[in-house]
Order: sequence, then C-alpha cells, then structure tokens
Amino acid sequence: MMFWRSVVGKLWFTILFLVCFVLFILTILLLEFFQNYHILEAERHLLQTADKISEVVDRYESDEDLLLSTTDLVKDPASRAVIAWGADRQIAAESSSENLPVINYEWFKSDPDLSTVMEEGRDVKKVADLSAGETGIMVVGTPLNEGQGAVFVYQSLDTIEETSEQTTKIIFLGAGIAIVLTTIFAFFLSTRITSPLIKMRESALELAKGRFNTKIPIRTHDEIGELSMAFNRMGRELKFHINALNHEKEQLSGILRSMADGVITVNRQGDVLLSNPPAEQYLEAYEFEHQGADEHVDLPEPLQELLQRVILEEQELMTEATLQGRSWVILMTPLYDRQKIRGAVAVLRDMTDERRLDKLRKDFIANVSHELRTPISMLQGYSEAIVDDIAESKEEKNELAQIIHDESLRIGRLVNELLDLARMEAGHIQLSMESLDMESYMHKIVRKFQGVANDKGVILHSAIDPAVQTASFDPDRIEQVFTNLIDNAIRHTESGGEVFIRVEAGTGGWVGAVSDSGLGIPEEDLPFVFERFYKADKSRKRENKNYKKGTGLGLAITKNIVEAHEGSISVHSRLKEGTTFTFKIPYHQ
Repeated sequence: MMFWRSVVGKLWFTILFLVCFVLFILTILLLEFFQNYHILEAERHLLQTADKISEVVDRYESDEDLLLSTTDLVKDPASRAVIAWGADRQIAAESSSENLPVINYEWFKSDPDLSTVMEEGRDVKKVADLSAGETGIMVVGTPLNEGQGAVFVYQSLDTIEETSEQTTKIIFLGAGIAIVLTTIFAFFLSTRITSPLIKMRESALELAKGRFNTKIPIRTHDEIGELSMAFNRMGRELKFHINALNHEKEQLSGILRSMADGVITVNRQGDVLLSNPPAEQYLEAYEFEHQGADEHVDLPEPLQELLQRVILEEQELMTEATLQGRSWVILMTPLYDRQKIRGAVAVLRDMTDERRLDKLRKDFIANVSHELRTPISMLQGYSEAIVDDIAESKEEKNELAQIIHDESLRIGRLVNELLDLARMEAGHIQLSMESLDMESYMHKIVRKFQGVANDKGVILHSAIDPAVQTASFDPDRIEQVFTNLIDNAIRHTESGGEVFIRVEAGTGGWVGAVSDSGLGIPEEDLPFVFERFYKADKSRKRENKNYKKGTGLGLAITKNIVEAHEGSISVHSRLKEGTTFTFKIPYHQ
C-alpha cells in the first residue's frame, strides 16, 4: 500500500499505463490493418491467377488435359479453379486442400454477384459462405476473352486466417516485449528521479530537528540537481539566520538579565511571557505575601489594573506600589501587533534604596543623638547627684557609681560596635575559616539559647539537613550571626510562641534560617532593618530589663558578616504572623 502512495509507484504506474494504452490502440489498428491487407492481397493474387487461367483457356481451349495441367501450374495448389462455358460444359482443377469442395456452375449462376461475370463480363471478388459447417471461401471471377464463359478461382479462408494468426502472434509478442521493457525502464527512471527526492525528504526531516549541516549530494545537473543545490543553499541560509536569531535572543536575554530594572512582558490576557531576575524578585515577593489567598494569580494586582488601563487608553502609564516594604515604580507601555494592542511591557524600578537613603539621611543624626543622649544624660545626672552629695550613704553612692559604670560600658560597647561595623564596611574584616561539623556546631548554639527561651516561655525548634554535614566558615562570626538572629526572634516572640532554626542544603552553598511566630515587622520598616540604629520601636524604649543593652547595630553587623563570607541575607515578614531571616553561605570561598 505504501508503494502506491510513493512517487516511484505513481510514476511507474503512470508510464506503464500510458505505454499499455498506446500499445493496445496500436495493436488493434495493426490487427485490423493486416487482416484487411491479407484479404486484399489474397483477392489480388486470386484475380491475377484467374486472368492467367483465362489466357491459358484462350490458348489451349481445345485440349482439356493440357488446359488442366497448365491451370494447375498457374494457380496456387491450395486454391481451386473452375472454368465454365455454360451449364453443360465446365472443368475444375484439383486442389491440395481436402476441405475445399468442388462448386458447380449452378452455384455461381445463382449467386447474384458472381452471375454478373458472365452476364456483364466484369471481374467480381467476393467472400462467400458455403453450407453450414463448412469454412467460408474467397471467390474471384473473370470473364473469358471471348465473353463466352468465365473463370472462377476460390480458396478457403483458413489459409488467410492462418496468415492472420501468425501476424497476430508477432504483434502480441512485440507488445509483450515492449511492456516488459517499459516496466523495467519506467521503474529505473522512477527510481532515478525519486531517489534524490527521498534524500531531500530525509534531509528536510533532519532540518526540522535542527540539524542544519545536512547536505544532499548533487549527482546530476538537471532540474533535480538544481533543486538539490537550492535545498543545500536553503539549509545554509536557515543555519545562518537561526544562528543570527539565537545570537539576537542571547544578546537580548543578556541585556535583560544585566538590567538593574525589572522587565515583564505580558499579553492581553495578563499572562507573563518574559521576565528578568529583578522582575522575578518582585513576583516572588508578591507570591509570598499572597500565598494564603484562595486563588493563585500570576500577574500581581497593581500590574493587572495598570494593564487594563493601558489597553483601554492605549498610552504609556506609570504607578507606584509597595511590596514587602520595598517601593516600586512601574512604567507600562503598550505593545502593538500592527494596529492592535497584543500586550504590554512593564519596567519596574526598585526605588527602595533612594527612599531609604532619603529617610536615613533624615533619621540617622536623630537616632545617633537619641542613642547617645540617654547614657550621657544618665552619666551627667548621677554624677551631679554624687557631686552635690545627694547620695548620703556609702551604699547609695556605690549604687549611683554602678549605674554610671554600666552606662559608660554601654557607651563603650556602642562605640566598639560602630568601629567594628566601620571596619567591616571598609573591607578590613578578617575571617578565620575552619571546616566544622554542622550538627555539633548548631547544637552548641541552640543549647546556649535554650535557657533564655525557657525563661520567656518560647519553644525553640531546630532542624539540620543531613546533606549539610560539614562546611567551611568563620565559626565565631557565624555564631555572632545566629546569636543576633535568635536573640531578636526570642525577644519579639510572646510567651507560648515558637522559634525555628533551620540549616538546609542550597544551590552552591548552605542556607541558614531563623523564623519566629512573633508580631512581625511592619511592611514600611522591612527595607531598613539592616541599617545602623534603625529600630521598629520608634520610641526606642526598653520595657524588658533583660534586653536593655541593645544598640540597634546587631542586624547591620550580621549583614556585613554574611557578605564578608560572600553570602547574602534577606528577610520576609507579615505583621502578626511572624518573621523569617534567611542567609546563604557558599561552600567554597
């Protein structure tokens, strides 16, 4: 079945059908022609014989024996001749054909055509049938020269039919040989024509799979050879253009990845078609903030609203959005497909640092002044009380001196942390790298805070990924990171809450995370938690005496320690649900 569907089968069948049809028509015409030709030739031969016998009769009419012998020599042995001068006088020459009967004068006289030979004196040719069961005969008659009688020569049609059969056999043999040769030639020709086409089909399939180095061998210089050359040229052109497109795509992708601004391309339905890493950060933050929603939305709501306005107004629009404490300016421009808007491209610029710097510039002096004013005021007040002898007893003076000593220590600690932080930010931090067993290392850190957590009624959980068995880092600095994060988590978690400490394997490094179920951090404060002196408690009061030593520098130092290890730290929080600090340290420094 597949053979008849192929070009070889169709071309072979077409050529064979056309040749067979032509041979069929030619055979019919040849058979008809040769059959008529044999009859006409036989009639001409018989008529010539009759004329010769007529001349013999004129010469030897008186001697019948000589006349018969001469007639036998003149005529064909398979034929029979009848010489009639009338009903009472006729002679018949013998024939070698046993199936050829002797016909008397009455039969010729009764035949309307043959009777005209004697009556009108003209030649007659006729094919006649004898009685039933006998073969037909061909009869010719010619009058004698004197007009007194006629010569009739006839022979059986079997002789003509034998000649026709031989001719028919030769014609059919020739036609059969022509069909066989045509079949072989057509199949050979079809194969020669379709072989390059099959190769082109295979090469086209290879091109469809992206293999553009496929080439078709050129064996001829006809139209098929030119088609092969065009196909090879097409493969080279496709490879060139696709490489150019891939280069353009990689260049565009590289540009998008290296952009500081986020780029999101969407269609009219709001499906995200393209985004770069800064835009993905925005989408991930939105998904984190709305992960408790009933239904999942790919495109954030601010972008959806802006997209509808852009499609409706067909112009560039801008809006601002705040997400997880970060400020984003979104500029959206319509994308046209000829005259129709097919989507939009949004550029997202993170303005958090600019807003943060503006805020820090305003708040830094006030925060430092406030942080230093309290201990300085206490030093000044308690020292004046001692100088003015307000404290009379020695115990009171010792108590005031102890307060002055504690506040001076606090000022010294604040100054030392500021100096450490300045050295870290200047890149002068020195790391003492060691390869440590993570399970025992984390067990020591968790055990250190177990007592503090029990005193406040906070449940402390820890989980160490077995995939992180050993890691290389500065143990003292990383312990300081965990200490700051766990201390903050316990401090901001109410009694009965939980604090989770996790160490997991990440891509290219290990990840540490500290989560709590406390009050959380307000969204507007999230971008500033790693800044010096920044506190969510704007009053900067310390109601719990156990935590009166905080300076507001812990998270800033934590960030610098993590970055000194070439790592990164981030925070996610929802108000009244809890906060998660996550940092990543690479395996190899």
